[in-house]
Amino acid sequence: MNYEFFIAKRIIGSKAYKSSISAPIIKIGIAAIAIGIVVMMVAIATGIGLQQKIRDKVVAFNGHVTITNYDSNQSQESIVPISADQEFYPEFKTVDGIKHIQAVATKFGVIRTETDFEGAVLKGVGGDYNWDYFKEFLVVGKLPDYTQNRNEDILISEYLANRLHFQLGDKMQMVFAKADPNKLPNIITYTIVGIYNSGYQDFDATYVIGDIRHLQRINGWEPNQIGNFEVFVDNYSDLERKGIEIFQNTPSTLNSQTITEKYYSVFEWIKIFDNNIYGIIGIMILVAGINMITALLVLILERTQMIGILKALGSNNWSIRKLFLYNATYLIMLGLFWGNLIGLGLLFSQKYFKLIPLDPSVYYVTEAPVFISVSYIVALNVGTLVLCLVMLLVPSYIITKISPIKAMRFN
Repeated sequence: MNYEFFIAKRIIGSKAYKSSISAPIIKIGIAAIAIGIVVMMVAIATGIGLQQKIRDKVVAFNGHVTITNYDSNQSQESIVPISADQEFYPEFKTVDGIKHIQAVATKFGVIRTETDFEGAVLKGVGGDYNWDYFKEFLVVGKLPDYTQNRNEDILISEYLANRLHFQLGDKMQMVFAKADPNKLPNIITYTIVGIYNSGYQDFDATYVIGDIRHLQRINGWEPNQIGNFEVFVDNYSDLERKGIEIFQNTPSTLNSQTITEKYYSVFEWIKIFDNNIYGIIGIMILVAGINMITALLVLILERTQMIGILKALGSNNWSIRKLFLYNATYLIMLGLFWGNLIGLGLLFSQKYFKLIPLDPSVYYVTEAPVFISVSYIVALNVGTLVLCLVMLLVPSYIITKISPIKAMRFN
């Protein structure tokens, strides 16, 4: 029988232990562990959740990699067309890990009503467009279908719909200027079949989604001419490598750009979340460890006579240290239990009830997103337990300095 574990269980289960002088300090130590776990869990869940949400919103409007002409300017409007007759389209077979590629075009226009007007970019898409992201964004109505004949169905953001007082099923006119200023602009009357809200206000205030064939007609392009290609990869963590491979497997007249390059400032900003998470984890573990060290020292001082008796009976220093480390492990586990219970409760409440809103103009999302995964929860608990126990090895060394004779007379 492991007698150290046996004695530790008896100490923990005794009434004297629960009403001893050290009881308040022990409770503070348990509370510190619990609070630390809650804070770390919330920091990781919201940090990763915010990174993923912002990333997914950018990907929804741009793909992971954009293939354009070298002579395209930096505006959001497709000026010089690209032939859709490319070896990599409609399937990018020369690069592994490519999930989808689609052809799109963009053109600036003005949405006008009887009383108001608003500038917007019409993103023209075709039957190959990946609607997976917009299924999540859709607020009311349906997604347009551009797989059949050319039509005037359009998807507009909730932001623009509210500003221009549009509702589902309304007609709206969009005016497109021609390259020749002496010619009359093109006016297309669209029908709003769906309203979306991505939560990324910069995009919501900019884009409406329509049929690419309208832009081909307005620009005088051939049916096989498009503005640019958007490429989606299977694994975001491989984006940098895939971006290089895509660039190497496209014609020399075309350029490719990943979203991390195109929106450099946004992705540099969300990288800061990683530093914040690491900082919070380090501080919380340090605080929890210090509290547990204090609790362990109080326990040792309170049980000095017991230590002397055990030494007199032949127990070595390591056995007695193990006894107190078992005790400390129980306290840490208790703190972890309550911390996980409270932390997961808060995270699931936020996930399903959206209790904490955020300003989309600052954070690009309307509420604090949370990412819940068993892997990081287990790693967080195991890491906290191991690091706290490692920190407790040092104060437990004080046991080796206790003399049996002096300890048994200690009062």
